[in-house]
Amino acid sequence: MLTGTDTGVGKTTVGSALAAALVNRGFKVGVVKPFETGCAPGPEGALIPSDAEQLRYFAACDEPLDSICPIRCREPLAPAVALRRAGRSVDLAMLHAAILGIVARHEITLVEGAGGLLVPIAPSATFADLARACTLPVIVVVGNRLGALNHAQLTVRFAEQANLTVAGYIINTLSPEADLATETNVEGLTELLGPPLGVLPWLGAVTCTPEDRARLAQAAETSMALDVLAG
Repeated sequence: MLTGTDTGVGKTTVGSALAAALVNRGFKVGVVKPFETGCAPGPEGALIPSDAEQLRYFAACDEPLDSICPIRCREPLAPAVALRRAGRSVDLAMLHAAILGIVARHEITLVEGAGGLLVPIAPSATFADLARACTLPVIVVVGNRLGALNHAQLTVRFAEQANLTVAGYIINTLSPEADLATETNVEGLTELLGPPLGVLPWLGAVTCTPEDRARLAQAAETSMALDVLAG
């Protein structure tokens, strides 16, 4: 599971780059974005999960979008809160089965959470519980900004204490402009948590085009430990 140290750390960008690179290497890649909130309505009123659409494109995944992103909410809130406000609930057993079905049909499947591991998805469940129930290894996406040292350690240490398998962490560059924190975070995180699985450069706006698929794949190939991630 791709989880974040916070919202806005670039999980979808990291997932898209990783998916594109793995496809280039010949893997059949599945993607799942089980919950997406903040969805805008499309022309016919249906909620459009833009992050899930992006992941599906870069993974060249032929699963139906309704399977990749079964739970969508209009309000940009934690899933459990958005669902409660909409008078809806989630059947976690059915969700687990749907995720595991996609996992079974692909060589590698990237499951993207929302926010961090303790974001609630139901009254009694978080993304950490979802990862545990589906036995998903966790990859932590760390936004390279002030606070990253604390947030990354909190996420990784919690995951370890929760008996989740932590595959590692990826540092994502959030801006073309560097500051003292971003210039020192890689070294600091390496000292605290060991070397990252990758340090993704600033990629700017991402569009679902062949050009960006090639661009993101190349960025992942040159900046991530793909042999480890694919293993």
